[in-house]
Amino acid sequence: MEARLAGLKGAAGLSGPVVKADLDLTLPGVPFPKGSLHPLTHTMNRLTEAFLKLGFTMADGPLVEDDYHNFEALNFPPYHPARDMQDTFYVDLKDAAGKELLLRTHTSNTQIRAMENQDPPIRVFHPGRVFRNEAVDASHSFTFHQIEGLYIDAGVSMADLKWTVDTFMKDLFGTAVKTRFNPSYFPFVEPGAEVDMSCVFCKAGGDRCPVCKGTGWLEMMGAGMVHPNVLKACKYDPAKWSGFAFGAGIERFAMLLYGISDMRMLYENDLRVLKQVH
Repeated sequence: MEARLAGLKGAAGLSGPVVKADLDLTLPGVPFPKGSLHPLTHTMNRLTEAFLKLGFTMADGPLVEDDYHNFEALNFPPYHPARDMQDTFYVDLKDAAGKELLLRTHTSNTQIRAMENQDPPIRVFHPGRVFRNEAVDASHSFTFHQIEGLYIDAGVSMADLKWTVDTFMKDLFGTAVKTRFNPSYFPFVEPGAEVDMSCVFCKAGGDRCPVCKGTGWLEMMGAGMVHPNVLKACKYDPAKWSGFAFGAGIERFAMLLYGISDMRMLYENDLRVLKQVH
């Protein structure tokens, strides 16, 4: 071995010792900081996994959309305020028919495209970025992310929606959480509901809870039974098929899962914050 080492050292032009006397190879190495996925990516992956467990498949849709798929097919009447330029970003482009294009205001456009390209039964979900002309503050942004689920089949009822949402929320926040439905209005569902979840921070609605403000409940998502007009727009017979849809802001889930109080922290790329939520 000594002869072999001497031969290798000679071939390499080394005359001294290979390892210096002041170098201790038994000491631990210097750690290098490693990167990790962004909190929003982590959250989106968790939500995706929850949908896949429930038998949903992922669908996709464009960010730049036409009025029909973003509004008209979803039962938004022409006079609906969401169509106003104060709420919607219109782009300086036109589609093949010469109509204005816009940045989608919700992920519900994917519902329409999925139903146009697939016969029922259908069970899909879609996470993605949306855009709204809103002022930026602790809980609002001009761009954010939504995730939405759609299920169409024969005989689907509100009971199916409630079970699916409850199972979905328990998968994310634990089996102890409770959900409740409050009547609400969305053009593309009837009946519609706002879904609340029991507060995961104070557990019992403490007066000093900064998250639920002492109510014991957190508003999490919108949901409802797919409106017959939406089914008709996609050539589905409302007398034969029924379904439900529900959707939520991914940032809302990320803020609760990681204890972030200000939505802007998710976009500022402050390493002091990101290192704590990897």
